[in-house]
Amino acid sequence: MKKITLTLTAVLAGLLLTTSAFAWGPGPGKGRGYGPCGNAGLEKLNLTDDQKAKIEALQDANDKATRPVREKIFDKSAELRRLWLQANPDKGKISAAQKELRTLRNEMEDKTTALRLDINKVLTPEQKDKLANSRWGGKTGFGPRGGMRGDCGFGAGQGPGPCLGMGMYQ
Repeated sequence: MKKITLTLTAVLAGLLLTTSAFAWGPGPGKGRGYGPCGNAGLEKLNLTDDQKAKIEALQDANDKATRPVREKIFDKSAELRRLWLQANPDKGKISAAQKELRTLRNEMEDKTTALRLDINKVLTPEQKDKLANSRWGGKTGFGPRGGMRGDCGFGAGQGPGPCLGMGMYQ
């Protein structure tokens, strides 16, 4: 009886501690990592109201289109973790899950590329130059993948950009 009580207490404590982390949600820019730290790269461009509305619509459409893929990535990552935690991991199952995960991540990257190209069409030539000079999507910091990314520290966004942290997908 004492073991059950202790186990239930530990599980409840763990749930209580993690719920606050989930309540905060993704980092800056509504979790959109399409520029340095979300939309911060775009916010420095002095966008017109029309441009802001178009970009917001593009981002919302992209969020809806990529939600199923993000969920599949999350599920496949959890499955892969479970496969690795087995007493005798099955090499074939792990390889298949990794291949599927890579395919899903490639699909996400393709969709993000399409979004960035669509956003680029909304911008004026001057804004494009300013964005290019702000290292939108470029690597910053130290190390082969940029190390510390952008102005926001360590991987605060989701998706390509200097804040490449990819959130829950890694």
